[in-house]
Amino acid sequence: MADSTGPISLTVHGAAGRMGRRVVALGMTDSSFHLVGAIDHAQSDHLGKDAGSVAGEAPSGVEISSTWPTLGDQTGPQAVVDFSLPEALDDCLAHCVKVGSPLVVATTGLTDEQKQRLSDAAASIPIVWAPSMSLAVNLSMKIAEQITAALKDVSGGLDVEILERHHRFKADAPSGTALKFGELIAGQLGESTTHVHGREGHTGARTREEIGYHAIRVGDNPGEHTIVFGMLGEKIELNVAASNRDCYASGALAAAKWLIQENKGPGLYSMFDVLGMSDN
Repeated sequence: MADSTGPISLTVHGAAGRMGRRVVALGMTDSSFHLVGAIDHAQSDHLGKDAGSVAGEAPSGVEISSTWPTLGDQTGPQAVVDFSLPEALDDCLAHCVKVGSPLVVATTGLTDEQKQRLSDAAASIPIVWAPSMSLAVNLSMKIAEQITAALKDVSGGLDVEILERHHRFKADAPSGTALKFGELIAGQLGESTTHVHGREGHTGARTREEIGYHAIRVGDNPGEHTIVFGMLGEKIELNVAASNRDCYASGALAAAKWLIQENKGPGLYSMFDVLGMSDN
């Protein structure tokens, strides 16, 4: 691992996207980081433009490029934050493995094959990957687990429904965060749990083993999840909502700091690890 003293040399992969811009902006105002790279795809209209200016901040002196920066003799800590698209992840993984750079992956909508490649890469480098970088979302996931564990055997049965709202531009549904909520809840309910994505027509009575998912796409909503725990005679609704995208960007930067400051070796880590909430 690199020396963990001094500012972290930060490269943002997907720097011209909505989330990448916020990572650039917040990284520039955080003295723990020194922006050295801003990567976007080869057809991006922002290639050659200053990454800080594209992010709505003062010029950073770093141009957005489709090629990775050469750090030369830089021996201090370095990290890559990936907020791109699933099809761009493989190139990012290959680069980070090649140069030994710690990596934070915040890209959602990954296939099972890509998740396996993440796991393979984590044998060589430290990686934080989570479907949501929000600290509030990850804390809510732990609370959802606890609610499910306490109520799963309640008389009359426990019904769990997951509603998620995102902006109209989001390409995957349900969100990776909604699926992660469902995975954690299913872990408490047991192996017979089934996952139902929306309902239409004469579906019959709801079974006790179902977790229902409902994806809503409206306006510029940056992300909202409501977990409904329904029982006979009462209910609990756990709601977590972002008012802007900075919660995801700041969470990703916190994960990068954690990898460096904790001097983490190769492995696949989660935001639960970053927050000290892991069961491992």
